[in-house]
Parts: sequence; structure tokens; C-alpha cells
Amino acid sequence: MAPHHRIARGATPTISRGLIFDPVTPEDLQPYVPEDFDEFWETAREEADKSPLDYHRSRHNVFDLPGFVVETIDFRSIGGSTLHGWIAIPERLNRMVPSFLWLPAYGKESHLPNEYSTREDMVSMSFNFHGNDAFHQEDYSPLRGYFAEGVEDPETWVFREMLQNALIAVRVLRAQVEADASRLSVAGMSQGGGMAIWTGATSSAVKAVVADMPFLAGMRRTLHQPIHRYPLKELADFAHRIPLGIERVLYTVSYYDTVNHATRLHKPALVSYGARDPASRPEHVRAVYDAIPGSKKLLEYPGGHDWDTGMIEANRKFMLEATT
Repeated sequence: MAPHHRIARGATPTISRGLIFDPVTPEDLQPYVPEDFDEFWETAREEADKSPLDYHRSRHNVFDLPGFVVETIDFRSIGGSTLHGWIAIPERLNRMVPSFLWLPAYGKESHLPNEYSTREDMVSMSFNFHGNDAFHQEDYSPLRGYFAEGVEDPETWVFREMLQNALIAVRVLRAQVEADASRLSVAGMSQGGGMAIWTGATSSAVKAVVADMPFLAGMRRTLHQPIHRYPLKELADFAHRIPLGIERVLYTVSYYDTVNHATRLHKPALVSYGARDPASRPEHVRAVYDAIPGSKKLLEYPGGHDWDTGMIEANRKFMLEATT
């Protein structure tokens, strides 16, 4: 594949029509990893590792979920602000147990503790990426979207800081006395599924990954085709407003595409797709799965881009077995 280098911040890239920017080709779902991809993410990881580990737990139950004690847990972000989350502890726990970090789907709301973000005999933690309350709820609106925030440059795209905060959250979860740090997984759906792969590929503390219907995969194909659905259309809307918009956006996205991150994932991974999913299309998710060099398993669910009750036990079983 043709290597490429990051441009100076604020500069307009000179684009050669190479593999990365060609319209649809037979290889357009294959990895297209930038030459300095590892350096880029190693720098981001080092910054997250140096961030002070500063967190606070409420130490009392704040949410009604049978079988669990749910506490709030706040921690310092990479930028120094406070991020708000929750941690679910099985009731009557008398030993350390496996744990997982649950990364939420796209949007500024929080994922509430439920059957998908908690599991029997496991500690789980989740947080709001955007500084909102641990239990904040709101409907998605393009006006509240963030896909295009900082996308002009790989260094400034919002997802760089979001991944760094996920890495800090892994450190926070490992520090909890109830969580067995040697059996820590990262899981999520859609945005959360894609970022679970990113986090697992970047953090040595993560022992297994569950990625249901991972997002932002095979973006060379996606960005060269009409995009009609939000929130991804936020990117297309932005690209159409700037010179060389698709090229500039895809240049940045190449550092984040889940297919590219998958090539660095050497942890056990469970990946799933919906047979009728119009957002994380089956062939795009299969490309993620194919790119993972480590131990892996692929599941198909019959529906679209939505929860399936089969995820509850399948994901629990995988996380427990993969971290044994």
C-alpha cells in the first residue's frame, strides 16, 4: 500500500490519487494504514498514561438495577475536566471478579446500566464522553452531533481525545478493588464497538474485546458513496463545505478507521454484525474481523443496527472465557 504522511496542521493537503483516495475498488474494504499510524497512537497513549489518575466514587447505590449496586464514578479527563460515569458491582460480592468497560454508542447521552452494559458476576463501568451526567438522557439531533468536530486534522479530531479518555477509564476501572485487573475487557456497540477495538489495540491492560456492530469501518468505500443517514452524514455535510473535502476528511479518518485499528488488535475479540444493518454494514464488519490478526470470533444477528438479546449471554461467556 502507498504510505502517506501527516500534513502540517492547518495546511491544505496536496492529494495524489493513490490507494487511499481512489473511488470504489475491489480493495476498498482492506486496511489502508498510514505510515505513521503506530507513532500517532503511541503518542496519544503516552499522553493518556501521563494524565493524573484522579477519581471519586459515591460509595452508595444511586440506580435501581436488581442484582447490582450501582455507584457514580467521576474521573479527570485528558483535558483536566471531570467526566461522569457509573460502576455496577454485583450484590454480596466477596472476591475480585472479571470486569469490563462499556463504551457508549454515538451521541451525548449516557448509556444506562442495563442487561447490555452489565453482566452477572462481573463488574462493569461506563461514562459519558462529553462531560454530561452519568445518567444523562437526550435524543440524537444533528445539531448536537460531533462527527465533524476537529476533523480537519488527525491531531484535532474529537475521537483522539475520546480514545484517550477511554484509556484513562481503563486505568480507573483497573484501580477498583472489586475488579480483577488481569481479566479486564472492553465492550460496546456501534461507536462503542469500534472504540472497543481501538482501545484494545492501544492498551496493554485490555485482555479481550467485544465489538457489536462496530462503526467507522471501511470508510474509503463509505465516503465515496452517497451518505443519507445521520449521524455519519455529519461528516459528508462538512466535507461538502470545504475544498478537497472528501480527501481531507478521509485523510484524517485513515488514522481512526476501525479496519485499520483492527490490524493492531492482538487480543481475543468477539465481533458481531446485523444481517440487515444499514449503518454498520455486514461486509464492512467482516472487513474488521478479517483484519484482526489475533484470536477472534464472528457472530451474525438477524436484525439491523439494534440490540439483540443474544448479545447478553454470548458476550458474557466470551469475556469470561477469553480472560481466564
